[in-house]
Amino acid sequence: MLRLMCYLLPILLLGACADGSVADNLPRGASAYNIIPLASANRPPEDYRIGALDALDITVLQEPELSTKLTQVDANGNINLPLIGDVKAGGKTAGQLSKEVAARYAQKYLKNPQVSVVVSKPVAQKIVVQGEVMQPGVYPIEGPTTLLGALSMAKGETQLAALNDVAVFRTVNGQRSGAAFDIMSIRRGQAQDPEIRSNDLIIVGTSGSKRMWRDILSTMPILRVFSPL
Repeated sequence: MLRLMCYLLPILLLGACADGSVADNLPRGASAYNIIPLASANRPPEDYRIGALDALDITVLQEPELSTKLTQVDANGNINLPLIGDVKAGGKTAGQLSKEVAARYAQKYLKNPQVSVVVSKPVAQKIVVQGEVMQPGVYPIEGPTTLLGALSMAKGETQLAALNDVAVFRTVNGQRSGAAFDIMSIRRGQAQDPEIRSNDLIIVGTSGSKRMWRDILSTMPILRVFSPL
């Protein structure tokens, strides 16, 4: 058994060392926040932009027959409303759409209409979480969240996660960039939790050492078979 262990360990160690970091060559530490910054109190949050398949609640004050619930934006970004028909909603904020709807009703039907729009079921803005998380996938967000919040959507990390190897990628003006973060440092309060925005890609890397020990433990029943009596 000892001889077989001596044979297997170098192979397992070599496999662990071969694991590539998802955050290779990405900025870390203070430099990472230049790429993926914190939410700034001096910068107003980005307004949600309505997109296809979002559901909207539209209320026209004192006009219940014109008010609608869960009106879905179609694939072309339009909604259909009583009396005024199709209205372009895609790409607008709720405030912009409310002004557009009010103006359309004011043209023929109402005097000084008061319209409010609420995105009741947003699906247009999403983030992608991949790698060593419990439930990788695409998750809708309403406005910005944080890195820890994004990992919570994916039900947290797996036992093989490299918590110091979490990459966040973002495309701004057609340019893709990224940064690496240490989740344990953030949880301990030793580092700050960066802001995550729509269309960000988050990848949690795999720990080579954790994978090695998992592989060693998985070989133990085999080693016992070859162990001399």
